[in-house]
Amino acid sequence: MDRCNFRCPYCMPETTYGEHFNFLGNDERLSFDEIERLAGLAASLGVSKLRLTGGEPLLRPRLAELVSRLRRLEGVEDLAMTTNGVLLARYAQDLREAGLDRVTISLDTLDPAVFHRMSGGRGALEDVLAGIEAALAAGFPKGIKLNAVIQRGVNDHTALDLVERFRGSGIIVRFIEYMDVGNRNDWASDAVVPSGALVEQINARWPLKAVTPEYAGEVAARYRFRDGIGEIGMISSVSNPFCGGCSRARLSSEGLLYTCLFATKGTDLRTPLRDGADDVSLRDLLRNVWLGRADRYSEERAARRQQSPRKIEMHYIGG
Repeated sequence: MDRCNFRCPYCMPETTYGEHFNFLGNDERLSFDEIERLAGLAASLGVSKLRLTGGEPLLRPRLAELVSRLRRLEGVEDLAMTTNGVLLARYAQDLREAGLDRVTISLDTLDPAVFHRMSGGRGALEDVLAGIEAALAAGFPKGIKLNAVIQRGVNDHTALDLVERFRGSGIIVRFIEYMDVGNRNDWASDAVVPSGALVEQINARWPLKAVTPEYAGEVAARYRFRDGIGEIGMISSVSNPFCGGCSRARLSSEGLLYTCLFATKGTDLRTPLRDGADDVSLRDLLRNVWLGRADRYSEERAARRQQSPRKIEMHYIGG
C-alpha cells in the first residue's frame, strides 16, 4: 500500500504528502490476484519469507483475505507484516486467523509529545499501544517486534524507555539508524545515532551479550540481556552496512520490483502481468533481475550521495 495515515518526517513528510498529493489509483495498484501470482512465482524460485508493508498495509481493504491467500502458497514458511499499529487492535485477530505468522510495529518513542512530532501529528500513541496489546492477545506464533528509528536530538533521549517498557514482555525492540531513504527527509549524517553508542547505553543499565544470527542475511545484530529477560536488535545500515548479505527484494504497490531500499529504479512487472505473460516468462524475469543485482548503496553512501541519485521513496516499498 502506497498510502499511510502517518506523516513521519523521515518517510512521508507532510510538506510533500499533503492533502493534494496524488497517490496511486485503485487500477494502478496490483490486485490480490496479481500479488498472489507473483508471490507464488517467487516462492517457486526459493523465496520462503514474505512481508506485507507500505505505506500502511492495514489501509488496504480486506487485507486478511490476502494474508490467507499468501499463507496457502507452497514454499512460504514465514508470513509477516510491518505496520504503524494504529489500526492493529481492530484487525490483529483476523490477521492471526488468516495465517499471519508475525508482526512488526513501528514505534519510535513512548513520549506522547515526541510521538506527535515523529508521526507528523497523525495518530495517537494510545492506539498504537492498544494495537500491541491486541497483537499479544492474538498470539502470533513467531512473535512481535518493535522498530524504532532513532534520530539525534529528536527521540534519542527516549530510546531506553522503550527497552524498559518492553523488556521481559516477549516483544523484541529493534533500533534502526536514521537513513537517507528517498529524497525528501532532509537526512544529515550528524542526526544518526550509531548503533554502537546505543548498545553502550543499554549495556550500562542492562548488561548485554551478542547473539549469533538466526539465519544468513539477518539484518539486525542481536543482543540478549544477560539476566535472560529478552533481547534487542540493532539495524545499522549507516555505521555497519550489510549490502553483501542482503537477501531482500521489494515489490511496490504498482508492481515495480526493487532489489534495494535505496534503488533508483525498479523493474516493471505489472505490464507483462497485464499483457498476458505466462508463468515461465515472469519467472525468468524475476530470476534475471535478482541474479543481475549489484546494489551497494549503503557501502558507497558518501560517493553516491554526491551523485544525488533520485531514490525510490520508502513508503512505496517499505523498510
